[in-house]
Amino acid sequence: MFLSVFDMFKVGIGPSSSHTIGPMVAAGKFLDHLREQPFEVKGLRASLHGSLAFTGVGHATDRATILGLAGFRADDFDPDKAAKEFDRIAAQGTVQPDGFAPLHFAPKEHLTFDYGPALPGHANGLILKGTDAQGDILTQVTYYSIGGGFVLTADELANGVDTQDGPPVPFPFKSATEMVEMASKSGLSISDMKRQNELSRVTSSRLNEGLARIWDVMNTCINRGLTTDGILPGGLSVKRRARAIHDALQAEAGMNLTAPHTINDWMSAYAMAVNEENAAGGQVVTAPTNGAAGVVPATLRYYLDHVPSAQPSKIPDFLLTAAAIGGLVKYNASISGAEAGCQAEVGSAAAMAAAGMCAVLGGSPQQIENAAEIALEHHLGMTCDPVRGLVQVPCIERNGLGAIKAVSAASLALRGDGTHLVPLDAAIETMRQTGADMSEKYKETALGGLAVNIPNC
Repeated sequence: MFLSVFDMFKVGIGPSSSHTIGPMVAAGKFLDHLREQPFEVKGLRASLHGSLAFTGVGHATDRATILGLAGFRADDFDPDKAAKEFDRIAAQGTVQPDGFAPLHFAPKEHLTFDYGPALPGHANGLILKGTDAQGDILTQVTYYSIGGGFVLTADELANGVDTQDGPPVPFPFKSATEMVEMASKSGLSISDMKRQNELSRVTSSRLNEGLARIWDVMNTCINRGLTTDGILPGGLSVKRRARAIHDALQAEAGMNLTAPHTINDWMSAYAMAVNEENAAGGQVVTAPTNGAAGVVPATLRYYLDHVPSAQPSKIPDFLLTAAAIGGLVKYNASISGAEAGCQAEVGSAAAMAAAGMCAVLGGSPQQIENAAEIALEHHLGMTCDPVRGLVQVPCIERNGLGAIKAVSAASLALRGDGTHLVPLDAAIETMRQTGADMSEKYKETALGGLAVNIPNC
């Protein structure tokens, strides 16, 4: 099993990896599909299903799909160019991606929200169609956005996708147990094994450059969120708070009046800064999703800014270790809120961050596995119930608490010798089972929980 660090950490746009980035990726894949056909399409159609329909407006799923069909990509998204093109598409009813003549696509007429039962493969489904000049369907493909920006066609999902899409990796662990055993036998750390696996696919320079970019985008996102005020879009009138909290913390630090527990506010401010940027549609890194994008960078920023022994040279070790844990969760359970609730998003992110934190603080592979387990265990059962379908309430604060739990989990694990009762594999399997049992109301549909118990929402 091989999931790259660049699969777990993708540069993209807010507010959602599965509802915004995923549909944009699916649209790009559909354009590639059309380029391979022996016939010429004249128009496009799109329908959103399941969670993509129920919370699609709040997640800007329709906008992402439209721009994706126009040829925009999440990893190099130009917001100013996109805004102009979006207005033109709405006015003229055509899209013109590279390599195509203008294609008839009037969003109000040709993009529909289907509020019936979800498609059979996954809660996040969309169907994209190519038509002739008369509007008759020439080809269609069903896509599923399975979390974290990952997208599969219906055929790929039904037949199983082989993630081992290259040469064998030197450390092919599919479980936490295998990971720790391989570390013990090889004498390598988890980050060292993950690095060796990555180097079977990319050069050392590309790996290092890619990791540096991931942290640069994460850190830039934190800084942007810490210096921006205003009201978040979407209609809830949620006020950005990260800047005010950060300013107050800096002032208190200067007066030497800070209580020890205030460190939690620093972590929350870093995480909230990211998720406020995400809610505003800014550039973020999936970690492993947009809804949970604040936990990993907040934990790493806490390490760099507040731990006396911190070394910037350990940033790659943090990210590689976190990605190893995230890959195990995705492979054996889910990182999709629409599939397994928020335990799969913030819970997975906290496990990843705890593992990374434990690693850079000198933890053994056994302690790292324990840190990830503690963090995930104490998110089990967490529902995904976004108010009005927006990635704002309770999502923004929840990332702050996820970072706090991650640091606490790493610290607890470092106080022990790595032996513990509940294996990480058991926590991951429990999360999968809990997600399967969870009511659809609590899986990113905005049909239960806080989403229906907040007045006037």
